[in-house]
Amino acid sequence: MTTTDSEQKAERLARGAIEGRLAACAQISAPVTSVFRWDGAVETNQEWQVLFKTASARYTALEAYLLDAHDYETPEIIATPVTHGGAGYLAWVAEETS
Repeated sequence: MTTTDSEQKAERLARGAIEGRLAACAQISAPVTSVFRWDGAVETNQEWQVLFKTASARYTALEAYLLDAHDYETPEIIATPVTHGGAGYLAWVAEETS
């Protein structure tokens, strides 16, 4: 999962990951309000959240893509492991990311 400051940037990140087979699906949720400390000040900004669905074997490549394509100095990149899921869906994710 990552966040960015515009819907257009979120879609660009999502499309790039799908086109590169780094993720099988990307869902954009927005806007969300993020409150965080940056450079010693508390900031409040609207952001668009992008959830990427990928196979664990593709995580490193997806992270590298996000670090390269993202315009934030320190982008949020968080991975949540899937402990259970529909077998057909998980097979589709594996197929689309290989």
